[in-house]
Amino acid sequence: MNGSIHVTNLGKAYKRYPTHRARLLEWLLPSKPRHQQIWVLKDINFSVRPGQALGIIGINGAGKSTLLKLITGTAAPSVGSVAMHGRVAAMLELGMGFHPDFSGRQNAYMAGQLIGLSADDITTLMPEIEAFAEIGEYIDQPVRVYSSGMQMRLAFAVATARRPDVLIVDEALSVGDAYFQHKSFERIRAFRAEGTTLLIVSHDKGAIQSICDRAILLDKGRVSKEGTPEEIMDLYNAMLAERETAADSVRQETLDNGKVQTISGTGEASVRSVALLKDDGTPAEVHGVGGDVDLCVEIDIHADIPELTLGFRIKDRLGQNIFGTNTYHKLKPMSGLKAGQRLRAHWRFPLNLGPGSYSVATALHSSDNHLGQNYEWRDLALVFEVMNLKHAYFEGSTWLNPDIEIEYGVAQP
Repeated sequence: MNGSIHVTNLGKAYKRYPTHRARLLEWLLPSKPRHQQIWVLKDINFSVRPGQALGIIGINGAGKSTLLKLITGTAAPSVGSVAMHGRVAAMLELGMGFHPDFSGRQNAYMAGQLIGLSADDITTLMPEIEAFAEIGEYIDQPVRVYSSGMQMRLAFAVATARRPDVLIVDEALSVGDAYFQHKSFERIRAFRAEGTTLLIVSHDKGAIQSICDRAILLDKGRVSKEGTPEEIMDLYNAMLAERETAADSVRQETLDNGKVQTISGTGEASVRSVALLKDDGTPAEVHGVGGDVDLCVEIDIHADIPELTLGFRIKDRLGQNIFGTNTYHKLKPMSGLKAGQRLRAHWRFPLNLGPGSYSVATALHSSDNHLGQNYEWRDLALVFEVMNLKHAYFEGSTWLNPDIEIEYGVAQP
């Protein structure tokens, strides 16, 4: 069975010695342990079937890098096992295995052989590698003169010169320029369409949600949650806010449509209701492309608040952000609010979205973002549909309605 990953009861522990003398004594007298065992990963279980894409997400220190090292075999597990089937290409640390004094071409040959390509294979693929990496004459220069972005370009071009059965990618792609990031993800998407199994570690919400079928949230060395990319990214964002505010207030609720709503915050303020009103002031779940709407948000104040910002995001069905803003950037912050007050905010705008399903997330916080003082963050606060009822056919998530003018008889140079 090509292109699969099976992780079973995986764990990694390190020995912590109180002093160098304790390490020496344990070596001389092994029958008496003098160390403390520190588990950085424990009880990790998951499988990625052929053609699937799994995202791994976690706050720094959650164990993501250690997990990738165990999966790729660059570190040995303390317990458990990893079984992979098919030819594997891994993009971990930038330029890992590159020799700084050898040229890019020489390193390409060495790196290619490490992933199972023969010298003849690499010779055949070298024109494609050079074309994809786009580093020009630097291909014959020592790698020590490369920027980190150039190393990433070459490493990715070599690792993906031939479609692997399994592709493992970490945050290395975030180093490259925007153009090459787009180019790399287009290749990853093409591999997925052809059946490559993908394991990706990233904090890039768009990458995880647009590529992956499932996602895993790692927390303190364990699998905290497994679910849809949208659900896991919402929970990850709530955990970030929780860490910043030192509040233990993340909860999840299952809605009538089966989706999981993530709510976090310290609770001094909360959203009472959210409605998307038509131009006549009536709420509706289905709206037409380009129609005038009023996003009406009612807020209850539960404690005195010196400063309050209300924000919202519109997300598509994959959970990718379409638009977001808040009152900090549009108005002066609301100040001097008292417990027991109720506020109603109206956001009026033309709904220039493409046909499809969308959701609204709301945020109540101080300053300009929810990582400062997060009173409440609520995902899936509202779900609505957009239909094209009267405009010409178009594709995409945004209705631009361009004017078109054709000039005939333009003189050729």
